[in-house]
Amino acid sequence: MNNQFIQRVIFDWNRIDNDSYLKGIEAFKGIEKLDFNKPITFFVGENGSGKSTLLEALAVAHGFNPEGGTKNYVFSTHDTHSELCDAIRIAKGYRKEKWGYFLRAESFYNVATQEEEYADIAKYHEKSHGESFLALAQNNLQPNGLYLFDEPEAALSPQRQLTLLMQIYRCAKEGAQFIIVTHSPILLGIPDADIYCFDNGRIHLCEYEDTESYQVTEMFINNRQMLLDRLLTD
Repeated sequence: MNNQFIQRVIFDWNRIDNDSYLKGIEAFKGIEKLDFNKPITFFVGENGSGKSTLLEALAVAHGFNPEGGTKNYVFSTHDTHSELCDAIRIAKGYRKEKWGYFLRAESFYNVATQEEEYADIAKYHEKSHGESFLALAQNNLQPNGLYLFDEPEAALSPQRQLTLLMQIYRCAKEGAQFIIVTHSPILLGIPDADIYCFDNGRIHLCEYEDTESYQVTEMFINNRQMLLDRLLTD
């Protein structure tokens, strides 16, 4: 039985102008719906493949601030979200999340500033970028919460990625739902997650070992000298 907070997203492409760049994104062509059956779902793909665009649309359609934060955040420093949020409908489950957070690597500084003003808690800007990013994530992880993360690994060392991996996994076991855009082969290794690939045509499910993040990392580690010789030799 599917007991996720967001169970499905349904697309209505008739609400998007024919000259919109969204209709040129290969991963979106012909897609009518996307199901979320697992507590943890990853979006993977090359830059520009549409994964962050869809995550942002999900966040905005669900009531989150486009730049990140909780549903209570109303600030805006640079409005850049696409019109995709107007062309999707979210099918919700019978459960209602007790907490939620939209975390974006690219607007982290602005969100951290607002969080300090709203909550008067840990001073994120007094920490390193990686430490503050992890602290903000940790401070907002709660059981039975809904979390949309866009490239949370961007500021984290491999060790800190493992810390985040453990906390995401534990939180999901306690009833939370995560939808995460990532390039991290570490985070993608979380067991029993669905991985949606945005490369090679329409969005589709894939296995961990089929992701480019895993394949490129494995190839480099196992063939480092050969690859460097090939890449760096004139």
